[in-house]
Amino acid sequence: MKNFGFVRVGAGVPEVRIGDPKRNGEKISLLMDAAKKEDVQIIVFPELSITSYTCGDLFYQNALLEGALNALESILIKTKNNPILGILGMPLVFQGSLYNCGVVIQKGEILGVIPKTYIPNHNEFYEKRWFSSGVSIKGEKIILLGKEVPFGVDLLLEDPTHTGSLFGVELCEDLWVPITPGSLLSKAGALMIFNLSASNELVGKGDYRRNLIVNESARCITAYTYSSCGAGESTTDLVFGGYALVSEYGTILGERKSFTKDRDFIFADIDTEKLLSLRKKNPFYAEQSLYFYRKIAYHLESHSNPKLHRPIDPHPFVPQNQDTKHQRCEEIFSIQREGLYQRLHSMGCKKAVIGISGGLDSTLALLVTGKTFDQLGISRENIIGVTMPGFGTTEVTYKNAVELIGVLGASLREVDIKRACNIHFEDIGQDKNRYDIAFENAQARERTQILMDIANQEGGIVIGTGDLSELALGWCTYNGDQMSMYGVNAGVPKTLVRHLVEWECNNMEVSEGKSVLRRILKTPISPELIPPDKDGEITQKTEDILGDYELHDFFIYNLLRWGYTPQKILYLAKFAFEGKYEYKELKRVLGIFIKRFFTQQFKRSAMPDGPKVGTVSLSPRGDLRMPSDAAFALWLQDIGDEM
Repeated sequence: MKNFGFVRVGAGVPEVRIGDPKRNGEKISLLMDAAKKEDVQIIVFPELSITSYTCGDLFYQNALLEGALNALESILIKTKNNPILGILGMPLVFQGSLYNCGVVIQKGEILGVIPKTYIPNHNEFYEKRWFSSGVSIKGEKIILLGKEVPFGVDLLLEDPTHTGSLFGVELCEDLWVPITPGSLLSKAGALMIFNLSASNELVGKGDYRRNLIVNESARCITAYTYSSCGAGESTTDLVFGGYALVSEYGTILGERKSFTKDRDFIFADIDTEKLLSLRKKNPFYAEQSLYFYRKIAYHLESHSNPKLHRPIDPHPFVPQNQDTKHQRCEEIFSIQREGLYQRLHSMGCKKAVIGISGGLDSTLALLVTGKTFDQLGISRENIIGVTMPGFGTTEVTYKNAVELIGVLGASLREVDIKRACNIHFEDIGQDKNRYDIAFENAQARERTQILMDIANQEGGIVIGTGDLSELALGWCTYNGDQMSMYGVNAGVPKTLVRHLVEWECNNMEVSEGKSVLRRILKTPISPELIPPDKDGEITQKTEDILGDYELHDFFIYNLLRWGYTPQKILYLAKFAFEGKYEYKELKRVLGIFIKRFFTQQFKRSAMPDGPKVGTVSLSPRGDLRMPSDAAFALWLQDIGDEM
């Protein structure tokens, strides 16, 4: 199985016994064995997990320190044949001082030791009573169990044969300071940060801690794996809940909530390719690190587990959480409205012209324009909604268009394009019964000409209705519906267009408006350029031709946002749409997407102005500087398609 940049990481929370390193070491060894069965490749344990965190002045006792070393030796023996890389917490003496350390082990060997940098000595914490800071320890080595081992805060670990394997270690309080060791490690190239922690539970602290970890992973463009001590720690004054979390670039991939009793470790697959893709676009990471770090080699054991252990969102543009979706829809409407407001305001323009088809895109454009005119304090009657029946217009969509214009208070104008198109067909020698691309595009260009001319008559501008998905696929007529004077939907993918219209429908107070919007939401997506069937039903359904838009939006997001190869996109799609699409269909639609995305760039190169609303944009003036004559063979070959 191809790796695709995934690394399976875990956070273990063993139940400890205070001051009993032997028993704690046995628990750690068992957890590493359990993690191996789940194909975990790297696992981190809590701070001072070999001794327990709450030993207090027992840390002064040589018996405890020697017992910890003996327990470490036992763990090394028991995990000699275990390929997992483990990060354990224990106290160690170096040059006469005691340090709170993270010890990195693999296959019975100690790879390196990282001392804690920031030692808390406030409120309920008084670690400086026992431990020294390792802030100045760099380039040093420590003798452990008779072997010399790299020791210091300047350690990074990497598998030289595995891109994206570089990681660093920090301990508890290191995360809670303004400039964290983890941020410096990330700047030096670490894609993964592991934190051994001992964070007690307080009212309100859980949410703050979770946000701190998640935000750190986002701020540093890293994957952050966090493990904090729990059951078995002393409850004399504090309670420890055993919280653990895996977060990747601001997204939670796995979480063990505090006081959980039914599982003692969590794991998740992090995507180092995604992190590398983001860093390539960020000039901060190209700058040389201010600090020198020693790189320690390890081996990232591969596995053949076909099940991906991370959520794969089939609709990456659409939030699954209802509250988040509500907030997102409101925000997008605001961006679209503000963009159009500024354009009209700067021009001193008081009229807008929109072609209304009775479909989703023109509906959204009209809704946005109506809100914009309200903000401008201009009557909605100055919005001219033009319905232009053609050869493919059905009674359903015509009725939708007319009713929508009326409900929203815009002015209706109707121009039948059939006669003009027939004259044009005669002029160019086009058989009006041959439903080819010339037959279709002539209608689209006739409609655009009408809209432009009406805008000139009225002193207004033409509002574009095409969405981001159509632009990505080039599913528009060049110098036809591809052209406008401001494209309000240019940054909105098709799957999100539907949810925006649905959101507006749910919030609309006028029952007539709700009724027409519900009908529009049920209408098949179609350009309606081919005559309907004998029953007056739509024959030209876009998704029958191109494949479902939810697939195309998934492909758009993963290609442009993360730069994934088509093979990886197909791999992710199998999990995202499991049980809904056959592999053959996923591959077919991906092939269509790749061909159209490359060959239709010339339409995007000449696209009108329009607001960017999300992380993906196709504007040739902004996010996508792409040649119109680029070859696509390499991308098709990646999924095994022939040209």
